[in-house]
Amino acid sequence: MAGPYARGVDNLPQPRTAAFFDLDKTVIAKSSAVTFSRSFYQGGLINRRAVLRTAYAQFLYLLGGADHEQTERMREYLSALCRGWNVQQVREIVAEALHQVIDPIIYDEAASLIERHHAAGRDVVIVSTSGSEVVEPIGELLGADRVVATRMVEADGCYTGEVEYYAYGPTKAEAIAELAASEGYDLERCYAYSDSVTDLPMLQSVGHPHAVNPDRALRKEAASREWPVLTFERPVRLRQRVPSLGMPSRPALVATAAVAAATAGGLVWWYANRRRGAARALV
Repeated sequence: MAGPYARGVDNLPQPRTAAFFDLDKTVIAKSSAVTFSRSFYQGGLINRRAVLRTAYAQFLYLLGGADHEQTERMREYLSALCRGWNVQQVREIVAEALHQVIDPIIYDEAASLIERHHAAGRDVVIVSTSGSEVVEPIGELLGADRVVATRMVEADGCYTGEVEYYAYGPTKAEAIAELAASEGYDLERCYAYSDSVTDLPMLQSVGHPHAVNPDRALRKEAASREWPVLTFERPVRLRQRVPSLGMPSRPALVATAAVAAATAGGLVWWYANRRRGAARALV
């Protein structure tokens, strides 16, 4: 009896598994929500002042991440900013600019990891606080199987400025639990990746959590819990990717931050001089 019984157990279908990825600074090198600011400006949705503010937010995010309070302020600001925007116009702008603004900032290491998870038979799920209008096309570009993202309330084809579902902190973990129930994922065998301590609930919900380019608080948590810490620092266009032969050196990420700093600094200089010029004209 033991022999046939053992074979029966071996032949049982294995539970499904998934790899859950945060997006910003985990899969891509910047904040997805503000990376499209220039495209929205060119499309007439925001003014130069909004471009300046999002560039500065991008600079601060690259330097040290965003804590809960900063994330909440950015959420409130972006929600108010998009009030009245035409939903279809936003989707068209994102679709048109996707390859130009997102493709060059995808981490090669993240793309390789996504490929390895797919090769191992795991689903890949992007779980991001950014809006679904941005995250869904990025997920498709990356070949993700599913996407969890923030959803804005729509009325008469426009955004009302209210949030229907906010994919942040504990709600990410709740979404993962719901997916596990509906898709049959064994969370103890699943993987999760994030850069921010605000995603601690998501990381704790799986058996294989990983900190990627972690902020200071998450690095401390990862060390105390003996979680693996990964460094992704090589943004590359998907079509230009080559097989990874190991981790590159640190200067790549430093260079990215330096470019962001120069851009933000230039915009601050331009805006300040523009205001001084306007003030002199009124004298």
